[in-house]
Amino acid sequence: MQDILENLRTWTDPFAVATVIRTWKSSPRGPGASMAVNATGEAVGSVSGGCVESAVYEVCREVLKTGRPQVVRYGVTDNDAFQVGLTCGGTIELLVRRVDPAEPGQLTDLIAAVDAHRPTALAIVAAAEEKSLVGRHILLVEGEAHGSTEEERLDAAIADAASGVLEYGRNQTVHLGRNGERRPNEVSVFIECFTPAPKMIVFGAIDFAAAVARIGSFLGYHVTVCDARPVFATRARFPDVDELVVRWPHEYLRSVVVDARTVLCVLTHDPKFDIPLLVEALAGRAGYIGVIGSRRTHADRNEALRAEGINEDQLARLSSPIGLDLGGRTPEETAVSIAAEIVARRWGGSGLPLGMLETPIHGHPLRTAAMETS
Repeated sequence: MQDILENLRTWTDPFAVATVIRTWKSSPRGPGASMAVNATGEAVGSVSGGCVESAVYEVCREVLKTGRPQVVRYGVTDNDAFQVGLTCGGTIELLVRRVDPAEPGQLTDLIAAVDAHRPTALAIVAAAEEKSLVGRHILLVEGEAHGSTEEERLDAAIADAASGVLEYGRNQTVHLGRNGERRPNEVSVFIECFTPAPKMIVFGAIDFAAAVARIGSFLGYHVTVCDARPVFATRARFPDVDELVVRWPHEYLRSVVVDARTVLCVLTHDPKFDIPLLVEALAGRAGYIGVIGSRRTHADRNEALRAEGINEDQLARLSSPIGLDLGGRTPEETAVSIAAEIVARRWGGSGLPLGMLETPIHGHPLRTAAMETS
């Protein structure tokens, strides 16, 4: 719904919204794309680029009238494919529900959170064996949950899942048990994020950087590779990264917004690049700063940074040598090691084999607003 949020600001009466929750093959729009229809018949947004809008419009009118949510699917496999199907050959599944802007945890609260630049996710039950759960939702704003499915353990599991999805800013459907179990498929919850994907900035256009960039994209990061050497920083070497920057690393870092979700991987292994870059990085808010190099290189680098005025608390923020001890050798294995450390740092994991631990595998779920007041 993020794509039409601006259009909905003036809508004060109930309306129906259809949101893409799953896609197959060459569907024209991804999960989160939405179309809304109000009581006067006005429509905003698109779910398919025009292929099935007329059919979805009618479903929205029906849901607005009855108040009962529906899940509908369109694609070339339908009998009426030529009438309402996706001529591109893809298939989309949509959740259509009624929204009352005046209700707590609905449109007004969502817009207020987005305007305040607060990390926000909207989790909606899209399918459930218990049909009364469908359409119920939880709005997660900076870790605080508003709304309820009226199932306390399920609420906690949804809030926990939404928190994880929100960290990477990528819309996703998760499957849970009725009581919040992780593996069962009794409840499907679509989670839409109202925040951009976190940044991963990889400095140093080397083979290891290519592998780290690939796994960063896999994890859901917006990946940038930066190197001052144009002969190395080429699209031929990095065809799939979101951004490729030819610039001195410290100058580039100074020009971008870095927050607590930002990951910096310094793979240049050259003091003339590393020292000014790390001075800049340690003055910022990046949640992870990993630096490649041996222990001897790390010790020498720390001395050079101390000479630049970096204190011991700042030096403690560096993950160097970068990565967890997995025993890997190849660029791809090294990338897995780095990614493992990033994930462990983000969620407070120990990095130890789960078989050695007695703590909960998925940690402790977030407390919802309802739980806090009960």
